[in-house]
Amino acid sequence: MIKSKVLIIEDEFDIAQLVKLHLSDVCDKVEIANNGLKGLEMALNREWSLIILDLRLPGMDGIQVCQQIRAKGKYMPILMLTAKSTELDRVLGLEIGADDYLTKPFSVLELVARVKALLRRFDVATGYSSVTNNNLAFEDLQLFPDERKVLLKNQEVELTAKEFDLLYFFASNPNIAFKRSQLLDQVWGYGHDGYEHTVNSHMNRLRNKIEDDPDNIKFIKTIWGVGYKFIAKPI
Repeated sequence: MIKSKVLIIEDEFDIAQLVKLHLSDVCDKVEIANNGLKGLEMALNREWSLIILDLRLPGMDGIQVCQQIRAKGKYMPILMLTAKSTELDRVLGLEIGADDYLTKPFSVLELVARVKALLRRFDVATGYSSVTNNNLAFEDLQLFPDERKVLLKNQEVELTAKEFDLLYFFASNPNIAFKRSQLLDQVWGYGHDGYEHTVNSHMNRLRNKIEDDPDNIKFIKTIWGVGYKFIAKPI
């Protein structure tokens, strides 16, 4: 059994109970909120390893709930459930900070597999310092993964969870050019083929926060025809 606490925010009783039943076999604790407002309250006031979030909810929809969670700087994986299968809905979920998505109807086996994968990534992301010191330092830039904190010229930079994941991945692998598809696999996880534009939008926002001069890139350089590369030297 995985040591984890999972919150299901889902208003359809049968689906919520089905998901809880199957996740209870692999997780320590699974709780349900049947509307967006209650789900947001529980998400912000307790510690969770993972949130499973329906897109369409009474009280407050899943998009708003996800935005509020990310706005508070709470780092926890979010798996979004949506009854819609359009590209717009999937991209929107990823853009606002969801880590993965499933379209209803979904396979319970696939759901459990996705949950396990997200929980493994959460353990890695929050457990760096328990193994060794994985802080990274470059000229004008410092990364503290245990605190999920970034300092630029000794001033803290507010990053979203995904922006931090991107930056830490790049900084951990300097001078390597990564394709957008590789970044999707490494940072977002499997199941996001074809969403390279999601990488582009996250990269644009990240670089706006850490680069002083777009004509004089210090950290993440665009490699035309390939993708991106972290060019700063560690100190």
